[in-house]
Amino acid sequence: MNFEILSRPTVTPIPLVVHVPHSSTWIPPDVRQALCLDDREIERELLCLTDWYTDRIFDPVLELGGTLFVNRVSRLVVDPERFPADAQEVMAPWGMGAVYTRTTDGRTLRKLDSPLERARLLDAYFHPYAAAFTGVVSQVLDRHGHCVILDGHSFPSAPLPHERDQRTERPPICLGTDEFHTPESLVLGVRDCCAVHGLRAERNRPFAGTYVPLRYWRSDPRVTSVMMEIRRDLYMDEQTGAETPGLQRMRDLVLTVMRTMGGP
Repeated sequence: MNFEILSRPTVTPIPLVVHVPHSSTWIPPDVRQALCLDDREIERELLCLTDWYTDRIFDPVLELGGTLFVNRVSRLVVDPERFPADAQEVMAPWGMGAVYTRTTDGRTLRKLDSPLERARLLDAYFHPYAAAFTGVVSQVLDRHGHCVILDGHSFPSAPLPHERDQRTERPPICLGTDEFHTPESLVLGVRDCCAVHGLRAERNRPFAGTYVPLRYWRSDPRVTSVMMEIRRDLYMDEQTGAETPGLQRMRDLVLTVMRTMGGP
């Protein structure tokens, strides 16, 4: 399965859905063959682009009764958070639309010699993922009348060459918002939780926005969403990918945040 939808039937459900799109390093063999990089170069890209351990950092949602939606393929396959049409996607000019064609430093990742190849990848990975997540949100709306999405990510402590924000000073926590789907109370609640844990959170820096299924995007106020990005040096060795004791501290922080978003 290219993604997992996890919950605990024994726990009273809450209307919180946690989205973890970038934690996986798995690249299916047929996709790997189409990439232009050697194994060492692929490992470097994965080290830079993977939101390491975020599937574990954000899994406390399960003990609260929420849903955890986790991508199980690497974003080098497709990126499910991008717009499917390059004309809408701000990262497409850098070769990082829904199907990446460039690496973090601008080298060729894959050659899409035909639009059919891009369409094949979207049909195999992007569209089923989007449909499944939309289905989860629809079920939560039917049951609770509203749905809260926590979009779980991490980011490197130093900007990568492709990133739009190249400022070297980066906050510990980034909160991404959408003007339609992110109430001010949601942002302030998460920011206050971070402050209690001794961490500063900044809005839309170094990354902006948050994930909402296109069916509901900018049209259904019952769906609220906020992105929470954690700076990686807080919980891992960025040179090796190894976790550090800070990972448990981040899990504790995330649990506090989730309780303010509707958990018991």
